[in-house]
Amino acid sequence: MGGTFTLFPSQGSTLAGRVDNLYFFMLAVTLFFTVLVAALVVILALKYRRKQADQVGANIHGSTALEVIWTAIPLLIAMVMFVWGTNVYFALAKPPAEAMEVYVIGKRWMWKAQHLTGHREINELHIPVGRPVKLLISSEDVIHSFYIPAFRQKMDAVPGKTTTMWFEATKPGEYKLFCAEYCGTQHSGMIGKVVAMEPRAYQQWLAAGAPAGTLTSNGEQEFATLGCVTCHREDGKGRGPSLVGVFGKPQQLADGSSVHVDEAYLRESILNPQAKMVANHQPIMPTYQGQISEDALVSLIAYIKSLEKPGATPAAGAAGTHEAAPAAGTH
Repeated sequence: MGGTFTLFPSQGSTLAGRVDNLYFFMLAVTLFFTVLVAALVVILALKYRRKQADQVGANIHGSTALEVIWTAIPLLIAMVMFVWGTNVYFALAKPPAEAMEVYVIGKRWMWKAQHLTGHREINELHIPVGRPVKLLISSEDVIHSFYIPAFRQKMDAVPGKTTTMWFEATKPGEYKLFCAEYCGTQHSGMIGKVVAMEPRAYQQWLAAGAPAGTLTSNGEQEFATLGCVTCHREDGKGRGPSLVGVFGKPQQLADGSSVHVDEAYLRESILNPQAKMVANHQPIMPTYQGQISEDALVSLIAYIKSLEKPGATPAAGAAGTHEAAPAAGTH
């Protein structure tokens, strides 16, 4: 920042301006009414103060018009804030379908990022400018909070859950990354940076550190190692349901209800398979709670998401995509 003091971090994402506009509007309304009320208190205290020791105040009768005004105006302002805030919230909560996916894991006291290409980073996250990025965030231990002030974005990393946030960087640069949830004695040191790069520079960064395998290929190996392939056959003739082409779709459960298959459902199905049983299948899958690391779980979920259609195998080149049409419950 050139050594100059700035009250707020520079806006680095497409939604940062919308968040700031809402914040400044609410701040302006707060300041206006704070000054108005304080001024009225002083003015009325001076104007209607007792001027003589035996002076008695006159009775004041209510005014219906005045009551309506000071009820309607705050209501109108509150509704403006509500509608405006709701609009911004939905914009923050719904990532674009074409967003690039990156898995982020919080661990005392570091952030681990895993790209679908197989690239891994610690306390850094490289992203391209001008492309939406969707983060799938989880935690290995306690609650953390992934916070990028310049992007005006923050999302908790909760043990046993997958949370999401998205952003689109508007200009190249390095942006500070913090944990915004107290997570232990070294919480203050859980910091990092997001490096936004021009698309060509980002591709060069990817090429310079090409990993041995993609996240989905690692997940495929994990799928075989854990023996999942013996029950979850592609042809649907295994003891468990086929995991091909079910991600992002409704899944019928044994109790007659249905569930939308997303990352959270896949995670629950692996760690607690009896929680939501798929219809027409027996509860025979063992739990993998405590038997699989968060990194392995992330790669396994990425692999299941990549199962697009019968006969298709996860392509290494699909590492930068997230249009997976994958799997349902792994019970």
